[in-house]
Amino acid sequence: MSGHSKWHNIQKTKGAADAKRAQAFTKIAREMIVAVKEGGSGDPRSNSRLAAVIAKAKAANMPNDNIKRTIDKALGSGSTENYEKIVYEGYGPQGVAVIVETMTDNRNRTAGEMRHYFDKYGGNMGATGCVSWSFDRKGVIVIDNEDEELDEETVMMDALEAGAADFEAEGEVMTVYTAEDDIAAVSEMLTGKGYHLLSAQVEMLPQNGYITLTNEDDIKNMQKMLDMFEDNDDVQNVWHNWDNPDED
Repeated sequence: MSGHSKWHNIQKTKGAADAKRAQAFTKIAREMIVAVKEGGSGDPRSNSRLAAVIAKAKAANMPNDNIKRTIDKALGSGSTENYEKIVYEGYGPQGVAVIVETMTDNRNRTAGEMRHYFDKYGGNMGATGCVSWSFDRKGVIVIDNEDEELDEETVMMDALEAGAADFEAEGEVMTVYTAEDDIAAVSEMLTGKGYHLLSAQVEMLPQNGYITLTNEDDIKNMQKMLDMFEDNDDVQNVWHNWDNPDED
């Protein structure tokens, strides 16, 4: 699993301004609403997708009241919010694979914006499946070890006993990998053991490692492209196989 490098996203979340925090909560709430409607239940025990989103919300420090209100809103007969999940795939500079997961109430608007971001920064949007075949969906749980006081072997054993598939220690964080459907249960067990989770979500991980960009203009364009995606309200997640030196 070495090479998995998403810590910069967590750092941005950890030190985010209120506006960024509010945007993150809004995106999680939207994902929760879709999970309730598509799963047909507001009970995470019978709706695994909802359970995974709740684990993600809790790791992002979303208040329990917000979580409950969002679920109630999704279950309410008066709920008129109707989002659909659309995944866009394409390439950045030098063939970097990019997957953009969106939830939108206006397919045409979102498609136009996603295509514009790809084109503007030296990439191109491709057909569905053009890059996702080279990624695996896995649960990824990041445990805070900022003070580096956690014992690696103890955390690894706790993670494996909780049902994790793999484990990696990376200095200030420890990363636990799970099967997609196991992330909620493993997150809950690790939280119950007193670990502070910085992130808990299903991610798309590249099967064949990460690409290093060698051209300064390509590096700048790739970063600008990712920033545009992440700042768009319709975008839930962005996955790629770029080895960004700023993340390390």
